[in-house]
Amino acid sequence: MSGLMMVVLNFATLLYYDPAYLIEKEGAGGPPQWVYFTWAAGLFIYQSFDAIDGKQARRTGMAGPLGELFDHGCDALNTTLEVVLCCRALGIGRSWWTVASQIATLANFYLTTWEEYYTGQLYLGFFSGPVEGILMIVGIYVITGLYGTPFWDTPVLTFLGLENVPQIAKYVPNKGLNEAFLVFGVVGLAFNIATSYVNVFNARREKKQSPFRPLLYLLPFPASAAIQVFWLMSPSFNQSAIINSPLFIPFLCAWGLQFAHQVGRMILAHVTKQSFPWGDALWVWSILGALDANLPLLLNRPPLVQHNQHNIGVVVVVTLGISLVSYARFCTLVIGDITNYLGIACFTVRKKDLSGKWRRAGSVDKIMVGKKQ
Repeated sequence: MSGLMMVVLNFATLLYYDPAYLIEKEGAGGPPQWVYFTWAAGLFIYQSFDAIDGKQARRTGMAGPLGELFDHGCDALNTTLEVVLCCRALGIGRSWWTVASQIATLANFYLTTWEEYYTGQLYLGFFSGPVEGILMIVGIYVITGLYGTPFWDTPVLTFLGLENVPQIAKYVPNKGLNEAFLVFGVVGLAFNIATSYVNVFNARREKKQSPFRPLLYLLPFPASAAIQVFWLMSPSFNQSAIINSPLFIPFLCAWGLQFAHQVGRMILAHVTKQSFPWGDALWVWSILGALDANLPLLLNRPPLVQHNQHNIGVVVVVTLGISLVSYARFCTLVIGDITNYLGIACFTVRKKDLSGKWRRAGSVDKIMVGKKQ
């Protein structure tokens, strides 16, 4: 939780210096370059705390389902925040590239959670998001801090000195380093999809269960992503009323909170051995928002609510509020149920006394000392 607060602080600096989420080539001043070094430090601290908390939980004997839910919940929230921050550092800003980054990053997280649900283990490949992925983003922040966001607009072949090599220039588009980086991410996602399915396939075969049925449970993610993309396409793909406005960040945050709720329910189902959750009630709100915004396309009539930029802003902010309240309520209920059932505390280290009950660590130590005397 402390590590996530470092990332939230990074996000707060973005909102302070660039609330409109514009980039330099669009005329924005942007954050000072030293800010990117703080983003690198904050993310590195987050990764370090993420690794330390598991060891601390095992050392104190408090490792359990609540810790797993906390760990994955923080990671789910961090995913969207880092997409917003990283795309700003890459000089992408308000664009469909940022949307593609959001989809690819969330898809990778969903895939890992889906894999853990069916295998009972968290596999980390040779290039994993929690380790190598985070270190790569830290490197991006450091480079941006040194050279600024325009560095990432440098064509990749020019950067490599290959733009004058006909055999390469003929077949490889000379796109910017930022776009090449995102393409690399998509290739990595494709590899992770194949690896995750192989792990699930083997686990299901060992249990003599259908190795193909789990594929159906990948559908909730593309379904939820399609709803958000359809909403963003209003009034058209090239003239999105949300992407091309300061509403883009609130929309992405609402999307991220809904995703955190979605995977949170998956993790809860995993640790409690419940059935896989298919949908989410928040989808209804997002579907209504997407349908209303796209009424001109669907029925050739103006939207009922989102017929001007002010109303679009109201709907997006309300969506963010509903998503935040819904996820906060989910977390509160889950934490309350688990702590009450297990007799543990959420943010307090406890130990088991001689009867096996969880008590404050200090009181247990006093009892043990008294017994020895």
